[in-house]
Amino acid sequence: LMSNVNNKNISLEILISTKGRDSLDFLRNIFVNNNSHSNSVLIINQTENSNFSCPSTGKIKLINKNEIGLSKSRNLAIHSSTADICLVADDDIVYVKDFDKIILNAFSNNPNADIITFMMKDFDGKLFKQYPKKKLHDKNTLSSVNSVVIAFKRDSIISNNIKFDNNFGLGSIFQTADEYVFLRDAMNSNLNIIFQNEVILSHDIISSGKDAGSDRVLFAKGALFYKYYNFFSFFKLLHYVYLMFIFKYISITEVIPKYLTGLRGIFQYIKVNNENK
Repeated sequence: LMSNVNNKNISLEILISTKGRDSLDFLRNIFVNNNSHSNSVLIINQTENSNFSCPSTGKIKLINKNEIGLSKSRNLAIHSSTADICLVADDDIVYVKDFDKIILNAFSNNPNADIITFMMKDFDGKLFKQYPKKKLHDKNTLSSVNSVVIAFKRDSIISNNIKFDNNFGLGSIFQTADEYVFLRDAMNSNLNIIFQNEVILSHDIISSGKDAGSDRVLFAKGALFYKYYNFFSFFKLLHYVYLMFIFKYISITEVIPKYLTGLRGIFQYIKVNNENK
């Protein structure tokens, strides 16, 4: 696929998840630094209003779907995508100039990579978080990844049947960690996941990833730990709550209630899993 570094034929498609849209005006802001017509864009619009259709430009495809859940939206996007390389996207990001070239070059220069993750900044121009120092992702570095900086070879994802888990992510039972589960499942399938230390977009700092000590996040963390660590999830959860306290996300009086919230997440995950069997 990537033998020729100057291969202009590698296609890139941007998979945007959004909801309740009745116009495409929001695209202007996303591509304000770029020519918005140079890339293929696939929009999954979760809406009850199926009458809205967009003027077909050839480059923009719109799918209206009457359902909720970010993971469902992402899976529909992957299933409906057609390009060699896909980029996961939301409706509230702003791409840097020539972000597409950064991504395509990264895949050209790393022909064995199935997934490449990038960096993002907040709107003040600061890096969004502390990024890994290493090139090859491991289980620990995966937790630093936001979904909107994930690009992947479509064939690698489809052929290994990698999907977003519908139990995780906004609009589902466990409202976070959807990108971690996606990447971890890819890693478990021996896909090659690398980190490219280049910024491709800006995003408001008030992201759902910042409320690390919230009940919503702890509930999801419990489920996530159980998914991968089974019985050891009780200790992983204890350690996580301890770190939340040390880093002042929660106070001493919150330690036990937060642990109990995480436990509820564990038991809810076990229940959901048994129902799905």
